[in-house]
Amino acid sequence: MQTVTLIPGDGIGPEITESAVRILKSAGAEIEWDIQTAGADVIEEEGTPLPERVIKSIMKNKVALKAPVTTPIGKGFRSVNVQLRKSLNLYANLRPCKNIEGIETRFNNVDIVIVRENTEDLYAGIERQIDRDSAESIKIITREASERIAEFAFEYAVKNKRKMVHSVTKANICKLTDGLFLDSVRNIAQKYPQIEYKEILVDNLCMQLVQKPEKFDIMVLPNLYGDIVSDLCAGLIGGLGIAQGANIGKEYAVFEPVHGSAPDIKGQNKANPTALLLSAIEMLKYIDQKDTANKIEKALYKTIKEKINLTPDLGGTSTTTDYTKTIISNL
Repeated sequence: MQTVTLIPGDGIGPEITESAVRILKSAGAEIEWDIQTAGADVIEEEGTPLPERVIKSIMKNKVALKAPVTTPIGKGFRSVNVQLRKSLNLYANLRPCKNIEGIETRFNNVDIVIVRENTEDLYAGIERQIDRDSAESIKIITREASERIAEFAFEYAVKNKRKMVHSVTKANICKLTDGLFLDSVRNIAQKYPQIEYKEILVDNLCMQLVQKPEKFDIMVLPNLYGDIVSDLCAGLIGGLGIAQGANIGKEYAVFEPVHGSAPDIKGQNKANPTALLLSAIEMLKYIDQKDTANKIEKALYKTIKEKINLTPDLGGTSTTTDYTKTIISNL
């Protein structure tokens, strides 16, 4: 039995969390949940969206499943996601993007894995106001972090029998920062001659992704580019509602969907739990419960392929509850 920290989040978070927990239980997952609240709903009582108890729980259990948490744009508290990544040194953001049969998209041959550096770049948050009309943000790139994320990408390729890794930069313009990232990935690539290694500029990549996404396998990117490109790739397979994610470090791992908390549909029983469920499937594989993960994955894919009781964003008219029941019946 594995104890896992469970963060239900806010907005639609608790609803999709309940769905995922029910499905995992029905599939026989050997998990005991350590439930920790976080986000907008706990600020008034605890003065912070990320209480220290949440960090301590993850440090104790090593693994967490996290639903979305609201982050105000341009004001308010800092992103809970960013704080978690920094506090636990979750340096690798992993976002697989693969077509699911039954979800109609412009392409049917997408199978891409985004490996995004998670701790530095412009997301380090080093900013200052120069004067009333000017502000600046400092872009941090280090060889240590760049080689670490490159090694993660190549190791993932080996373990998952993938064939190719692209490094993605804008090194023709950001010659020092992106140049350092590029040089670091090149150094690591030499250790993996069995994996084909290619390089591409981020703007060219975005053009090619919407023309021939089948050309790409694994991509390793600095933080900002990784954030943008991973959402682009989610669009290729049907949107954020089916986009899974994981933040992984040497000691800890937090699995979460890519989408936000969607407070506008909170409590309406029509939220789509697929992205959180896919993240939970990835978590089960991570903790060596692969048979259960595969069982849930097959039931989920069968449900979507047969288009029975799908939620509105998947093209159906059913509730979260009915969608969940259908997946359980297909286990």
